[in-house]
Amino acid sequence: MRNRPIPGSSGAVRAMTLLGSPALHTPCETVTDFGPSLARLVEDMFATMYAANGVGLAANQIGVGLRVFVYDCPDDEDVRHLGHVVNPRLVEADGVTVRGPEGCLSLPGLEAGTERFDRAVVEGADVRGEPVRVVGTGFFARCLQHECDHLDGLVYPDRLSGWRRARVLRAARRAPWGRRS
Repeated sequence: MRNRPIPGSSGAVRAMTLLGSPALHTPCETVTDFGPSLARLVEDMFATMYAANGVGLAANQIGVGLRVFVYDCPDDEDVRHLGHVVNPRLVEADGVTVRGPEGCLSLPGLEAGTERFDRAVVEGADVRGEPVRVVGTGFFARCLQHECDHLDGLVYPDRLSGWRRARVLRAARRAPWGRRS
């Protein structure tokens, strides 16, 4: 039996920010208030991530320009990693560089082979301001790097070049959510 509530169970699902929004290309601000509004934001982020069937979500993906992300992501050994990081810093990204399929809730239905390191370490805080250190390998390392990129104003197509980048951006323009009136 669980002693704690399931993350997101009391949260509200918020609207997703999609590719093309300035919110996704603006570096996020450092969190300074570790009060109830931050806890509510994290709860809403979990609810939104689960509603969208994601494994990670950064605050700017719901239009909030604060350095916060949540995750519920397996690694390559199917070990589940569940949590959140406030004011994350990617302090290590190393190991083998792997090109693997990468998608994003802000580019629904699209993915592209994106190079990432197969090991990542993120340090930051939890909603109470207590220090946290998260180590990820494989797919979970990809998730940690992806979410840190979001908070720096990057989306995964920014890591692509040549035909991969052109293909995903062309597909985004053709997607129903990417069409501009």
